[in-house]
Amino acid sequence: MSESVVASTYTKENPFPAKITENRLLNKPGSSKETRHFVVSLAGSDLHYKAGDSLGVYPTNREADVNAIIARLGATGDEFVSPAMLKLAEPITLREALTSRLSLSGPTAKLVQLLAAKAADAAEQAKLNGLLAPESKEVLMTFLAEREYADLLNEFPSAAITAQELVDLMRKLMPRLYSIASSSKLHPQDIHLTVAIVRYQTNGIERAGVCSTFMADRVQVGNTPVPVFVSNSHFGPPEDGSKDCIMVGPGTGIAPFRAFVQDRVASGATGRNWVFFGDQKKNTDYLYEEEWEDYVAKGQVHRLDLAWSRDQAEKVYVQDKMRANAAELWAWISGGGYFFVCGDAKRMAKDVDAALHEVIAEQGKMSPEDAAAYVKQLKKDKRYQRDVY
Repeated sequence: MSESVVASTYTKENPFPAKITENRLLNKPGSSKETRHFVVSLAGSDLHYKAGDSLGVYPTNREADVNAIIARLGATGDEFVSPAMLKLAEPITLREALTSRLSLSGPTAKLVQLLAAKAADAAEQAKLNGLLAPESKEVLMTFLAEREYADLLNEFPSAAITAQELVDLMRKLMPRLYSIASSSKLHPQDIHLTVAIVRYQTNGIERAGVCSTFMADRVQVGNTPVPVFVSNSHFGPPEDGSKDCIMVGPGTGIAPFRAFVQDRVASGATGRNWVFFGDQKKNTDYLYEEEWEDYVAKGQVHRLDLAWSRDQAEKVYVQDKMRANAAELWAWISGGGYFFVCGDAKRMAKDVDAALHEVIAEQGKMSPEDAAAYVKQLKKDKRYQRDVY
């Protein structure tokens, strides 16, 4: 039976002002990571969700970053602007535009062109024109990748530009989508999220992931309204509860599989659950350790394979664990099991996909071409699903 989800009055265009009721660190002291568990309350909304869905969150920018741009423009923040990109019926204040409507990162060549046209200082103008030279395309791309809007304004102070000129070049601040880490069968009024908090440096300046640090640092638990919406997904556990489920989710990729297992246990699914999880160190980065160990003890997770990349000299990843258990993995897949992957698209998902092809070719005694055709059919049958980002 598939779950029919009734349309909500709250959507991407009309998000629900939710409250975050819990914000706890999942990593233990000594970890090089900051992964947090958030509980978002849906109380007072008509929002529904199913395992595999994502939650869209609209963040606001850091006040210090907003103030830096306002100061550099010589503005107060109360000036009215109408950013071209937003197609607004009425102008809004510069402060509102920079706080909750526009992205302060990702400046484009158009800003460099504007600054070059306005720069009063000869040295600044020469540098800007150098960046815009046809042979400097790669240099310009690298230069822009390391900077945010405020950096460019600070580096070329002789260019006097207006608030309206600046906002016309900026992009919309987009909502961020997070895989939901809970089942509505267990938590109908709450959505759980597993979020890696992003903090890094470029151009010698400390940066912060807009939405992850919004939730971690700027939202007051139980107080600050957080605009959210549910994004329905085709990613989800098998409708037939008798089917086996293989779930590969290292790092925060474990989020939807926490939801899948909760869902399958709550619905009395008889199919077996096999979870592959990995991170840097077992002692500090074993996300939801007590829950997984409890599921195993109760026989609700039938296999749990853990890969720790920094606990020994040679790095071990989830795809290595797949290869090490190739015969059993093939037995589950050839017996009608479903295979799911969630997490980093650039490296992990590609490596897992390559390992899957290898296991099928080797254990199924197929040529690489036949194994590729087999994987293609798995996808067609919705038995191989990916939620990668």
